[in-house]
Amino acid sequence: MKILGIDSSARSASAAITDGEKVLGCFYTNTGLTHSQTLMPMIESLLKNANVKLDDIDLIAVNKGPGSFTGIRIGVAAAKGMADVLKIPVYGASTLGSMAYNLIDTDCIACCAMDARCGQVYNALFDITDGKITRLTEDNADLIENVEKKLKEYKKIKFIVGDGAEICYNNLKNADDVRLASQTHRFQSAVGVCFEAMNAPEDKYIESAMLVPEYLRLPQAERELKAKLHK
Repeated sequence: MKILGIDSSARSASAAITDGEKVLGCFYTNTGLTHSQTLMPMIESLLKNANVKLDDIDLIAVNKGPGSFTGIRIGVAAAKGMADVLKIPVYGASTLGSMAYNLIDTDCIACCAMDARCGQVYNALFDITDGKITRLTEDNADLIENVEKKLKEYKKIKFIVGDGAEICYNNLKNADDVRLASQTHRFQSAVGVCFEAMNAPEDKYIESAMLVPEYLRLPQAERELKAKLHK
């Protein structure tokens, strides 16, 4: 099964094509340009260089959140648009869950973290043993000190990945067995999106109309409006 994976959940963006466990190609950009400028041209170039036609794709997978509200909307809209044209299913991946695949070859506790601002991180914990990923906590937005409390429950070595990894590590580096993942394994990747989709039950493959972003919390404008209404 050929899967086109998309990630635009943070500052960087990436797209990948996999066929089973084989990665046919992956493009990554972190240029400062908006995802609306870069995402579709990147996908077109990826298809051309991987010698894959869009019609050959069986499933489109996209990180549906958490992450940048604007970035998530762009990625989800792109996935839905292509799936509609091709009449194929989509898979909405957890940004945090797909990041755990960065550490698939390392037996550890993966602490996947993204900067949620306001002193919080989006995070989830995963156990990785012998190439198998087991989710330990649900995706949530939490204070870093609460993440530290959760990590103390586990004896295995912990690696922190994600664009919030450095923030977490600077606050947790004195904790037992906590390490910062290397730059090459730290950030979101569309390859992980493909692998999460490949390992998901087929009933999670849905029609494009059913795919919606998962922000974990309201966008800032909505939070401010809600606060005004409750004054």
